[in-house]
Amino acid sequence: MPDYPLFSGSASDQLAELVGFGLGRRLSASSTRKFPDGELAVTLDVPVRGQAVFIVQSMYPRVTESLFELLLYVDACRRAGARHITAVVPYLGYARADKRHARREAITASMLANLFTTTGLNQLVTIDLHSAQIEGFYKIPVENLTAVPTLCDELRHSLPSNTVVVSPDEGRVQMAREFGRNLSFPIAVLHKLRSSATETKVLNVVGDVLGRACLIIDDMITTGGTISSAVAALLKAGASPEITVAATHGVLVEGAREQLSHPAIRRVVVTNSIVQQRSDWRELTVVTVAPLLAVAIQRLSACDVGQLQCQDLKHLGEQEMSLPPSEQISVSCCQ
Repeated sequence: MPDYPLFSGSASDQLAELVGFGLGRRLSASSTRKFPDGELAVTLDVPVRGQAVFIVQSMYPRVTESLFELLLYVDACRRAGARHITAVVPYLGYARADKRHARREAITASMLANLFTTTGLNQLVTIDLHSAQIEGFYKIPVENLTAVPTLCDELRHSLPSNTVVVSPDEGRVQMAREFGRNLSFPIAVLHKLRSSATETKVLNVVGDVLGRACLIIDDMITTGGTISSAVAALLKAGASPEITVAATHGVLVEGAREQLSHPAIRRVVVTNSIVQQRSDWRELTVVTVAPLLAVAIQRLSACDVGQLQCQDLKHLGEQEMSLPPSEQISVSCCQ
């Protein structure tokens, strides 16, 4: 098994520990200090010269601070002589700012790609980007994994047989198709109008939802406003009041729980790409993406040392994740 440093930023300690456990290794020692004026300082406590390095850090709950800490890790590794630096960012922040909605507005997702490249990052691994075209902003390889099969494994045996997968807008249709294919359910699509950053209005429902249970899917849940509007529209269209919500990233800002407390919502399922602290929320289920990330890291590290030829990881989540990583990596591929 190749030897490589595996670091964790402060936003993803728990997830990184699970990833390290799946890889059979401990996290490499490092520290992040915060000065009284808010400045951050990162120190690596192990040598990385000439090595391929992996850094696990989601960009939440303090989005900008988590981003800057990750950039400090990348810069510290580069200055310490690391040969190849991979950032494993399960939840990539600022992904919604992928185009201009007004004439004088920053395209932050593009700026972020430039920041990563300038700092010295060699590769990015993330899960379910808000917009797949964000990969085009990067001049380095981007592995956009999917958590859809992980969520489907959790949902498969708990959904009624008459369930329909519902995309909350046109942008999530491809994701809805993946859920439908994995679960063998039909799909429906909601056409919505966004009136502000926190408010949306559903205009109409496309698809047969009459008398059916619904699985509303999304890449992220932030305020819960989109889901709340979707539930109201589905019930108005005659859907059964048996609604399950599934999303990769449970951002769940203040007030989101209240938006998701509709009596028709039986269950909310998210992954631990973002740490969840709500132990008193009975309807909330958190599934882990640690095996998905562990297999990705193992394959990338094996490619790096020539033990395997490189494999496209974009559909890695479609493969069985219950096996130990040592068994999951027994595949051949090309570079």
